[in-house]
This record gives sequence, structure tokens and C-alpha cells, in this order.
Amino acid sequence: MQSKKMKLADLAKLAGVSTSTASRALNNNPLIKEATRNKLQALAKKHNFSLNAAASRLRLQKTNVIAVLINFDAETEQSIDDPFLLKVVSDINLAVNRQGYELLLSNSYMAGDDWHGYFIDGRRADGVIVVGQGKQQARIERSASAGTPLVVWGDPKTEGDYPIVGSDNYRAGCMATQHLLDQGARRVLFMGDPAHAELAERYRGFCEQVDKTPDATASLLKIDITSQAAYEVINHTLLSEGLSFDGIFACSDMVALGAMKALKERYVSIPNDVRIVGFDDIAMADISSPSLTTIKQNTRLAGQVLVDKLLAQLQGDKPQPAQLDVELIKRQSS
Repeated sequence: MQSKKMKLADLAKLAGVSTSTASRALNNNPLIKEATRNKLQALAKKHNFSLNAAASRLRLQKTNVIAVLINFDAETEQSIDDPFLLKVVSDINLAVNRQGYELLLSNSYMAGDDWHGYFIDGRRADGVIVVGQGKQQARIERSASAGTPLVVWGDPKTEGDYPIVGSDNYRAGCMATQHLLDQGARRVLFMGDPAHAELAERYRGFCEQVDKTPDATASLLKIDITSQAAYEVINHTLLSEGLSFDGIFACSDMVALGAMKALKERYVSIPNDVRIVGFDDIAMADISSPSLTTIKQNTRLAGQVLVDKLLAQLQGDKPQPAQLDVELIKRQSS
């Protein structure tokens, strides 16, 4: 005669734990001690018990999913296929999986304005990692006020009731600009839009370093964060003003590569005529011709810190912002 199928409550009783603890242990939840997880999983295997994950999540009011939301501004042409965004998401995913969670990738167009309703009330995720502050933090602030557990990848100097993890953008701006000046550039451009919090700090560092150099001048080319926007604005500048600059600090590697393409098509020598520094150290920076000098952000560490701070919120803590160091990677373009 076939024995009665074991229920979760029966397994929990055998292990001497609560039903909710048993469920979390079988879902490999990192909040449960490893010894307890191993014990429950061994018992489940011994008794041929398989957990109905969907039913378990419903009972616990927990999804074991972390949403990663790419926060785009309405007017940007930047998309999820941006290599740096893909790199950030990949490193967050590694950190999410190590903690026993799944990742749900979304963007601000899909989520609309009510992020709490979409992700939390809609039972899509337990918490949200927002990649990019955008030009205004209104939606982030509304979501935080509604009680959404969230962490933001942006500029950690920004004040808010939610933790922000990001690079030392001001120092990065100083490093990149000083390198251009040290290499002999004196008419330097910043390419990017300082309305973004992260870019504003990079631009602040840029301006301060130029101001310290008596014979140097600074200019701003305010553009979208795409290679196409950079390509078009450099072409327009060369046609209308000629070669009025000898150094470029680009807000991203994609912007730098777009500028390089436009310059090379018009036979401007890099770095002899124009020295260029990018930002992010994407894979293409090393294999471009010439290879691109850039600021490296530690996305692997960033992914881990973002996930750790979100999990801390889920446990009721209030984590603080974190600022990560940057590194200047010198290559042929400067």
C-alpha cells in the first residue's frame, strides 16, 4: 500500500522547526542558517519531498525575487543594450543568485510611475534595485515613501531616505581631467548632461581641475548618453567651429567611442590632435582603435553591495549609502 504523501508541516515537525522556516530552508533562503538549510534539504531528499514553490511563496507572502529596474528618462535614446548597463545587471545577477534569489529585469517604461504597486503590491518582487537616478528622483522618492524596499545605483552624495551605492564620481572627474591636462590638453570638452546626478559630480571635478590650470579652458557639450549623440555633436562642432578642442572627457565609454568615430572619419589624429578619456571601462574600450583611456568602475563589488543593502532592508535595517573607489585605466587614446 502506498504511504501517505508527506506535507511540509510533517517535514517541519521532523526537523523541529516551524513550517515557515522549513519552507525558507528548502528555498535556500540565506536568512536561514546553513546548517538548518542542509538538514531540511537532506530530510526532503530522504522522504522524496518536493516543495510547491508557488504555493510556498504565496503562504509566506514572499517571492524570493529581486527586481532590477533600469531607470530611463523619457527623452533618452539609451537602452538596455548599452554595454555598461548590461555589465551592471550581470554583476547584480551574480550577487542575487548567490543569495538564493531570482532576478527580474524591468525598466521604468514598463513599471510606470507606481513602482510600489507594480513590484510589491503586484507580487512581482520583494524589493527593487534601481539602476540610474535619472534627471529627477521623484519616482524613486515616491516609491521609497510608499514603503518599497529599494537601493539605487547612482551618486551616493545625493540625499534621500533610501541608500544609494555608486562610484566616487567627483574624484573620477578630477582624475580624468587632470590626466588630459598632464598630457598637454588645454581646450577640453566635457561630453554629457550634468542634469544627471552622477554626471554632475563628474562635471564638477572636471571644472575644478580646469580652473586650477591658468592656460586651460573648459567647454560643455550637453548630450544624451549614447554613441550616436556623440557622433552627431562632434560632426556638427567640427563643421561649424573646426577643431576647437584638444581634449575630451566623455561621460561614458559609448559617448567616447562615438566621438572617436566622428574624429577618425575626418582624419583627426587621436591622441596627437585630440586626447580622449571615457568612463566605465566596458570591454570595447580595450579593443577599440586606438584603445580607450577610461575610468573603471568596480561593478562586481557594486552588485554585491547593492544586494547586501537591499537584503538588509528586507530584514528591517536601514543601511547607509556607499561610495566605491574608481581607477584610471591609461590606454592609447590619451
